[in-house]
Amino acid sequence: MRYDNIISGKFLERLNRFVAHVEIDGRTEAVHVKNTGRCRELLLPGACVYLTEPGTPGRKTRYDLVAVRKGDGKLFNIDSQAPNRVVKEWLEDQGFDRIRPEYTYGDSRLDFRMERGEDRFLMEVKGCTLEIDEIGYFPDAPTQRGVKHLRELIRAVSEGYRAIAAFVLQMDGVKEIRPNVVTHPEFGEVLKEAESAGVRILPLSCHVEPDSLIILPGQEI
Repeated sequence: MRYDNIISGKFLERLNRFVAHVEIDGRTEAVHVKNTGRCRELLLPGACVYLTEPGTPGRKTRYDLVAVRKGDGKLFNIDSQAPNRVVKEWLEDQGFDRIRPEYTYGDSRLDFRMERGEDRFLMEVKGCTLEIDEIGYFPDAPTQRGVKHLRELIRAVSEGYRAIAAFVLQMDGVKEIRPNVVTHPEFGEVLKEAESAGVRILPLSCHVEPDSLIILPGQEI
């Protein structure tokens, strides 16, 4: 997946979950942060950030903040909408007969339902932006919604689905995902329960550029 109209800026401060101040060409601009997670280790004063200009009429902010370069030089995509977009593109190359986004199952809307021959798949997609020593951790903030989705996937396995919890690793050089039990112990417990029940835990390694996010080749379902 690619962005149009990418420009760079210098991160100044986060005002709330949705809005930050960024210096662009010497002026301070209020921008939309496309990630409601904490991102505390990324969104630091002085960090180089990348923004896109959607051009949507009636917006309060002109730009969306979609990527940030960490102090060690590693680039992170922090767009919370990017994982579903890039996974949809990837699934289209995985040989499925049918792909249905936003599929209602139980009391949840899961990200994808797929069919291949007689096999039925349900997939929930999560984006990972927290990296420590080349290992991805999820979540970076407590997520009861995430716990609920894992429980739905456990139920789906019992009903004959091939259930997948996919974690899009939104940075280079990371191949492993672990639950962030310090931030949300319950998520770690339910993730372990899901894996034991037959839910496939699928980390998806990526390559990030300021204007793109791609899932690396060689990863399959």
